Amino acid sequence: LLESGPIEGFDLHIKGTNDYADTANSDVIVVTSGAPRKPGMSREDLIKVNANITRDCISKAAPLSPNAVIIMVNNPLDTMAYLAKQVSGFPKNRVIGQAGVLDSARYRSFIAMEAGVSVEDIQAMLMGGHGDEMVPLPRFTTIGGIPVTEFIGAERLNAIVDRARKGGGEIVNLLKTGSAYYAPSSATVQMVEAVLRDKKRVLPCAAFLEGEYGLNDMYFGVPCVLGAGGVEKVLELPLNDEEMALVKKSADVVKSSIEALKA
Repeated sequence: LLESGPIEGFDLHIKGTNDYADTANSDVIVVTSGAPRKPGMSREDLIKVNANITRDCISKAAPLSPNAVIIMVNNPLDTMAYLAKQVSGFPKNRVIGQAGVLDSARYRSFIAMEAGVSVEDIQAMLMGGHGDEMVPLPRFTTIGGIPVTEFIGAERLNAIVDRARKGGGEIVNLLKTGSAYYAPSSATVQMVEAVLRDKKRVLPCAAFLEGEYGLNDMYFGVPCVLGAGGVEKVLELPLNDEEMALVKKSADVVKSSIEALKA
């Protein structure tokens, strides 16, 4: 990565280390450490293994960078973000899960393929847990400002939504020996830039909820304003009954995962 700088045109110093002391006074802590998900393995199967890894990473990194924003990437995402908040003792706005940016990128990619348009012109929002129960929101999806339903019929759109939900598993089955890394790393970079440059981006992130959407004491994918303070605002969309039912269903899955963590 460092040696690609002269070719790619970036001038940064990159240091690899096994010593947490080298990370002291970081502005952002990104946690990707965890066992990979294997074919046929649910995210919930990873809880016990990755909880131990997360506890170790956060307990060592957070005290060295007490003002940092923590971005969790390991799985099960919502549960590991919840654990990171507990272990770090950081305020809720400074512990975030990277899920929705990746999930919405998959969703947008599949829409672009179906509609035959540039992915750059697609704006999409989704909510929910990171996994099969995530909740894409076609009503809040546009292509060049035009509702997506003007381009894609309901049946095909439902198929795209289903593929987006299972996007991670699709990559796992193709790779055989690991899980996705290209798109997750790009999604993480987008979040890191939003924090470091105080960009006030509106992005779907796993945020700690205290009453928003009727949910409490859990991390859940919601639209957020992301800036130097981490999650600076959670945006509450006017969901209809069908959308809210899907959100509640997704929340139940996340809650069960958190309960498994506590067990």
